[in-house]
Amino acid sequence: MDAKRNDGPSRLGLRERKQVKTRRLLQAEALRLFREQGYAETSVNEIAEAAEVSPSTFYRYFPTKEDVVLYDAFDPILIEALRAQPPELSLIGAVRAAMTSVLGSSSDAMATQMQERSDLMLSIPELRRGMLEALLASVEPFAQVLGERVGRAPDDFGVRNVVAAVIGVGLFAWFDAGGRAHDFLARIDAALAHLEAGLPLTNLGSS
Repeated sequence: MDAKRNDGPSRLGLRERKQVKTRRLLQAEALRLFREQGYAETSVNEIAEAAEVSPSTFYRYFPTKEDVVLYDAFDPILIEALRAQPPELSLIGAVRAAMTSVLGSSSDAMATQMQERSDLMLSIPELRRGMLEALLASVEPFAQVLGERVGRAPDDFGVRNVVAAVIGVGLFAWFDAGGRAHDFLARIDAALAHLEAGLPLTNLGSS
């Protein structure tokens, strides 16, 4: 989940909205070409041509071909959804509500893109490596917004622990769901509910 670019539509001006549109177009065309002719067989030049931009424009948005897959359009939207949650919700409760709002209203096209990105990241070694860097990059913006909710700095020990826990259960829910958006929503909500309850484990052998 790469939230390095906080480009949630509600906070952006015309220029920034155009940048978001171009970034999403490049990703959509890249995924289409990867689906049609293979990841390794597709060049940056081909992606740029399909999106009707120059290769230099591609590199302005994505430093490498791997980045066009790793970029997660859901993250900036999720950040804005988190900011919109009522203050009486707990941190985990706010994350659950934001997840439900964002993933529950995602279009079929975005759900398909999520599945395609997941398949690529799970099957291509260089993308699996890049996924870890993307997860680490997502810590800062999520720590910022969760810290705002409790009046703490984003580098506060407790805030970062909560973020790490959320990312951890989210990652395993994503693996379990195989990148399928609707399955992921059910699994991440159950995982976050378990986290908020203190991660209880029932001893099946006890009476």
